[in-house]
Amino acid sequence: MGSRASTLLREEEIEEIKKETGFSHSQITRLYSRFTSLDKGENGTLSREDFQRIPELAINPLGDRIINAFFPEGEDQVNFRGFMRTLAHFRPIEDNEKNKNPTASEPLNSRTNKLLFAFRLYDLDRDDKISRDELLQVLRMMVGVNISDEQLGSIADRTIQEADTNGDNSISFNEFIKACEVYVEQNLLLQAELNL
Repeated sequence: MGSRASTLLREEEIEEIKKETGFSHSQITRLYSRFTSLDKGENGTLSREDFQRIPELAINPLGDRIINAFFPEGEDQVNFRGFMRTLAHFRPIEDNEKNKNPTASEPLNSRTNKLLFAFRLYDLDRDDKISRDELLQVLRMMVGVNISDEQLGSIADRTIQEADTNGDNSISFNEFIKACEVYVEQNLLLQAELNL
């Protein structure tokens, strides 16, 4: 099976994917093997149904949102290159990659692109802002029936109130970034206090 994957993926394709995503040759070959094993239609693309057969996504409350992230708007199939571009958001940033080429575009796994990926999980209608209703829908996906609608509404209202700096009752990407920074800062302070 490993030889099948490496023979169908040309060396120049591997090099292009390495440059674009930062994955190593062996990682790309391994992920191509996984991609082909998921490709039940054997047509070189994955459908949403192919992703839904992945047990970890099937049990994840945000599984459908993560699956949707692999598909450009209006598309119902993703090829290997698109698959790799999305997976690259999950790669950690290594110190030697951060300043490799200052003229190159920002890596897919940059902090900003990781935050944009997370933001899009909440931006259900893709209008570049997170409304209270979208936040409620995602919260419901995450907690199910474990919290009452009233409590969820209160969490959504407080989140919007704290993150919305321009008063439009929604969270823009820039507001999302600032809210994440504040959250991380508060957690670091709390951890420091607990360690004292």
